Amino acid sequence: MRIHALAIIAILLLLSSCGGAKLSKGDEAFARGEFFEAQKIYKKVYNKLSGKKDREMRGAVAYKQGLCYERLNMAANASKSFQNARRYNYPDSTLYLKLGKAMQGDGQYAKAIEAYETYLSYVPGNTLAIEGINGCRSAILAKERPRTRYVVKKAPLFNSPRADYSPMFLDKNLDQIFFTTNREKATGTSHSEITGMKRGDIYVSRKDEQGRWKQPEPVEGGLNTDADEGIISFSPDGQTMYLTRARRSDTSDTSVEIYTSRRSDATWSEPQKFEIIADTISAFGHPAVSPDGTYLYFTSDMPGGYGGLDIWRINLKERAGSLENMGPQINTAGNEMFPYSRTDSLLYFSSDGHPGFGGLDLFRGRLNTTGDFWSVENMGLPMNSKGDDFGITFGSGESGFFSSNREDGRGRDHIYSFELPDIHITISGYVVDKDDEPVPNAIIRIVGDDGSNQKEISRDDGSFRFNLDRGVRYVMKAGATGYLNQKQEFTSDSAEEDADYGIDFILAAVNKPQVIENIFYDFDKATLRPESKSALDELAGLMRENPHVTIELGAHTDRKGSEEYNMALSERRAQSVIDYLISAGIAADRLSPKGYGESVPKTVTKRINKEFPQFEEGTILTEEYISTLSPEDQEAADQINRRTEFQVLSLEYF
Repeated sequence: MRIHALAIIAILLLLSSCGGAKLSKGDEAFARGEFFEAQKIYKKVYNKLSGKKDREMRGAVAYKQGLCYERLNMAANASKSFQNARRYNYPDSTLYLKLGKAMQGDGQYAKAIEAYETYLSYVPGNTLAIEGINGCRSAILAKERPRTRYVVKKAPLFNSPRADYSPMFLDKNLDQIFFTTNREKATGTSHSEITGMKRGDIYVSRKDEQGRWKQPEPVEGGLNTDADEGIISFSPDGQTMYLTRARRSDTSDTSVEIYTSRRSDATWSEPQKFEIIADTISAFGHPAVSPDGTYLYFTSDMPGGYGGLDIWRINLKERAGSLENMGPQINTAGNEMFPYSRTDSLLYFSSDGHPGFGGLDLFRGRLNTTGDFWSVENMGLPMNSKGDDFGITFGSGESGFFSSNREDGRGRDHIYSFELPDIHITISGYVVDKDDEPVPNAIIRIVGDDGSNQKEISRDDGSFRFNLDRGVRYVMKAGATGYLNQKQEFTSDSAEEDADYGIDFILAAVNKPQVIENIFYDFDKATLRPESKSALDELAGLMRENPHVTIELGAHTDRKGSEEYNMALSERRAQSVIDYLISAGIAADRLSPKGYGESVPKTVTKRINKEFPQFEEGTILTEEYISTLSPEDQEAADQINRRTEFQVLSLEYF
């Protein structure tokens, strides 16, 4: 699906006649994968061509320049070159796909969408363009949404003025980290025709006795050579290294292959080629060993993939016939690279084919429980950027290192640390009695529907605290000697943020009457008002939570009216509460009604004093005392005396 095919052929003929030896040398370098060398040649050719007389040729050379910058991960330069190609009417519709990708990698999302849409007008339904548009739109929306909780920082100790990338821990001890570097101290004196920098070496940094990383050093032994080595992984025992090495000759294209090296103490042996299949044309690189050492994941453009570079794996224990592509949920028509197997069902990798922020993005693939489908998600900001983000390795928990060329206009890679801080969710409170006195040494248990089970003992002030998890339904119970048990339920929020919940337990003592708050009757009647239902349901729940308890239900009136009338009214009110509890399923033989009328005035407790500070703690609200008060305080005292209480009679009901 190209446009103006005849025009392209004509341009190529003009280039072959006018570009001379220099242009052919650029094409040869490009064909070998020597993109840095090729772009230098194309730049010289481009600058010699006239903007007026050689428009078509300038467009073609600019397009080739863009391809070089694209391979060198220099999105801004690629975008400029492809825009030059468009300005000079380069007639291949693929230009717009390349331009969209470059602009996306440079963070020009709106313009990238325009370029992708132009390409779709020529090639409707193209997957790469559609996913590119989706990625750009996601990136635009991501700027308006909260970033993930990952904390990303540059790791200055590991980085040089050149490229440093693809970190990897040696083993579970997490005290040695290896990475690839093109720093000037790398082996050899020549520079790579591919990148323009020194050819890659493998360096290592070790922790000192205080757990601090030391200055990186080249690995010892015969591992590093004049060739490009890097992008490594290790067997679970840390004794075998799998690495990528570039092959180059003047008679064949530049490509990469997988090698192995063995460790003896701190020295690594000369690498030996690891044969996957008998294929001398395809590229094989980016090895990643599974945690149990069963599989080797790697990147290749061998036939049978989904386009570009795909992620494959092979069984290291039974290699014959075990080669498999990771499938269409992982691989796309774009490039999937830098795999990292964290578990059998958790695969991290980088891709420019799935919707992303530009260049390569880090993705997390999860295998479902039936083992037949991978769900893939972008790791979001700030793990990803408009640049290339790749080569992740995990250390302890949700922390580790990865590499990125973000904020580097020359496309040079640097190593970054990342950490997902723990979410601190707690629940705390106090265990007190009905009079607001602390209950020390109470036992509080909390059970979650995630299977968690914790126990705490309240401190002298009655306080307690638990650490919780997100989105869990909890049941809590508190109890103490001489008190009835109390149960409460709640569900922690699923939001990814710190939270501290507060909850108090108010325990009922078994040796003294306990006021039931918020019990209301119709005026001068025994009929319970609807707003009493909540308190009565809570009392019924307390009876169920303490199934061996029997209680007396006592009702008290104020001083108004005759003693005979108040006694009869209180008896009826007590029976009303008993009737409600029976209707709620509480056995009648656990309940005894008792009317006290005005015969037992209330003694002011610490809790009552807090609400009514005009009444000193310990004061008995007798009729004689109340008569000495102001009308407002008399009404408050009468309100306190009008109460419904329960008293534990027995703890031996069966």
